[in-house]
Amino acid sequence: MSPDPSRAPLSPYTVLDLTRVRSGPTCVRQLADWGANVIKVEMPAGDDAGGMGGPRAGPDFQNLHRNKRGLTLNLKSPEGVEVLRKLAAEADVIVENFRPGVKSRLGIDYESLKLVNKGLVYASISGFGQDGPYRDRPGFDQIAQGMGGLMSITGKPGEGPMRVGIPIADLCAGLFCAQAILMALLERERSGEGQWVQTSLLQAQVFMLDFQAARWLMDQDVPPQAGNNHPTSIPTGVFKTSDGYINIAVSGDAMWEILKTTLGDPELQGPDFASREARQKNRDQLNAVIERNTMKDTSENWIERLNEAGVPCGEINAIDEVFASPQVKHLGLAWNGKSTERSDTQFVGQPIFMSRMKTGVRMPPPGRGEHTDDILADLGYSADDIKELRDKGVV
Repeated sequence: MSPDPSRAPLSPYTVLDLTRVRSGPTCVRQLADWGANVIKVEMPAGDDAGGMGGPRAGPDFQNLHRNKRGLTLNLKSPEGVEVLRKLAAEADVIVENFRPGVKSRLGIDYESLKLVNKGLVYASISGFGQDGPYRDRPGFDQIAQGMGGLMSITGKPGEGPMRVGIPIADLCAGLFCAQAILMALLERERSGEGQWVQTSLLQAQVFMLDFQAARWLMDQDVPPQAGNNHPTSIPTGVFKTSDGYINIAVSGDAMWEILKTTLGDPELQGPDFASREARQKNRDQLNAVIERNTMKDTSENWIERLNEAGVPCGEINAIDEVFASPQVKHLGLAWNGKSTERSDTQFVGQPIFMSRMKTGVRMPPPGRGEHTDDILADLGYSADDIKELRDKGVV
């Protein structure tokens, strides 16, 4: 894939990336991959493994920080803040995920920076919100998973709360923040003014409860843990085969009739499974009958047979099997690219197609401050000015 940066949808926009860890970099990656001119700001020195997605050569850092340029800047110094203010005066977007209050102490909060650029879109991600009783708590994905209800409905009944296998609160907060930035940029075309957009790990996690949250808000129904069983579509779950496991998903009476016919087990015709309510009441018994049948053949054969009949059925892949899948390969979800630390490598690709535009890895993740001199020169700093800033530890 060889995208033309000049045609990328976000190529007119400059983004200052002040983020750390995962939620913020996830947001900025969306903007960078689709062409934004992203300047990633880091302290002049420090531990790479701390707040920037692990060691620079590690897969986490590499995947989060592609398509960005790197600038070092000490925001604890007045000179560093002044450089940032000059950058902000020309930027379209700033993204930060400091704890609430930190940006105000540094003098780089929205109210301060909009004075130099009324069109600035300032995006903040926090653990629990920019105000409220929990605003100063440190945010972490698993904490948000627990507080946001996800762990209470994940895992098998009776085995206690369980986190999901990805940092879903971090990732969703980042994606929602990117969406908010795009909406603010669209609104700016009409008003000519930027604004402060905010989200948090907790907000993202609660929103992602979706129908499970609606069950409580509308019917005061507190959903329990259901393991691999779908809470409302029955039978839906994991079933053992002669050589592994498969997912089967049945929704509605018509699909249930197809599954019964395909399996051909007389017991499935009985009154215990005749209605949705009966299948829900006798779910464990139903699952046992289905699995008794699926164990008679291989996963591959059941997947082919059930899908051909119109019953959703699929593999349960390990990560290596995911990227060996012919459909995943067809969708191009592994991007080839280069990295300073790893040379030729692969990155996780965007899950979006656009008919007239392509994206990919245009630039490898930057070294610490790799583009500092070029960025400062673009702001009007002379070589002597830059040397003085380096001597003072500002960059």
